[in-house]
Amino acid sequence: MTAARPLTPVPDQPQRRTRWTDAELMAVDFPEPRWAVPGLLCEGLNLLAGAPKLGKSWLSLGLGADIANGDPVLGSIEVERGPVLYCALEDTGRRLQRRRRQMLAAGGRAASHLTLETACPTMTAGGEALLIDWLEDNPHARLVIIDTFEKMRGSDPAAASAYAADYTAAVRFKRLADHYNVPFLLIHHVRKQGAEDFQSLVSGTNGLTGAVDAVLVLERARGQADGVLHVTGRDVEEADYAMSFDAHAGAWTKLDGPASDHLMHDTRALITRFVRDYPGQKPAAIAEALQLNAGTVRQTCRRMADAGQLHVNAQGTYHPPQNSDTANTGQLSHLSLSHSTPPDQHENL
Repeated sequence: MTAARPLTPVPDQPQRRTRWTDAELMAVDFPEPRWAVPGLLCEGLNLLAGAPKLGKSWLSLGLGADIANGDPVLGSIEVERGPVLYCALEDTGRRLQRRRRQMLAAGGRAASHLTLETACPTMTAGGEALLIDWLEDNPHARLVIIDTFEKMRGSDPAAASAYAADYTAAVRFKRLADHYNVPFLLIHHVRKQGAEDFQSLVSGTNGLTGAVDAVLVLERARGQADGVLHVTGRDVEEADYAMSFDAHAGAWTKLDGPASDHLMHDTRALITRFVRDYPGQKPAAIAEALQLNAGTVRQTCRRMADAGQLHVNAQGTYHPPQNSDTANTGQLSHLSLSHSTPPDQHENL
């Protein structure tokens, strides 16, 4: 086990400047933003939404413990070690203890820099002061998690519209995140009805998603993944990540490769990865290389081309789709073609 990395303190913040001439602005050397999880959770206010019982609290607790220890997050992302405050406001100490024991029994490490809180006033009834006290006592802080936002948002302004109320509630947290340059993560719920745009799944009005710096939505998945994490934000590139959940360890892991690879049937996923690495092959060659049934591969390739998942030319060779864009998968690498179990050749044909 590697030695823990030293804590990195937050520098004292000078008076925040808010006005420049154009020439002055271009001459300023702004510091790089601080990341709790590089490429995923940046300084400012972040919102994670998901359906009930999907595993948001397991994800939040895992993030907190890994960052507090400086261990790789989601199984692969290197992070800086530092104090984390996790306000688990829908849990009890007994339930948190059970979850942590389950994580430790599966190989996790005790996190001495993780503070767990199960009761906190709302932001309009003393909660803001509690957060400030912790941040002042922990100048090396890496992350503050509020689970859930609704439990701590506070009372709404009198006669405020729903949009204004949501915006005001989020800004209470954003002010602290910006002042201390510490990433905040609000845990929230999604609407019961579906939506084409994942940001529209977030419960509440656009005042909430408009106030935060980044939106993350965890959705149930099909195929080989247990979930898909959608991410977009001001400092974060929009991306989709396929996720796997280990119920025994209580741990979420980010799967390698584009999310779309894991959302297909096994046969389609294998063909997609092979064609990406070896474009210009005919179904017979693909079937031989992957040791799959030739008829299955031929029909699957044709259906994938009809669905826009592959491109086939006049010679009958297959290529990645012409509008393929895998740049939005962040730091993910392509999966190996090796498998410990035989691939499923029985896709519904």
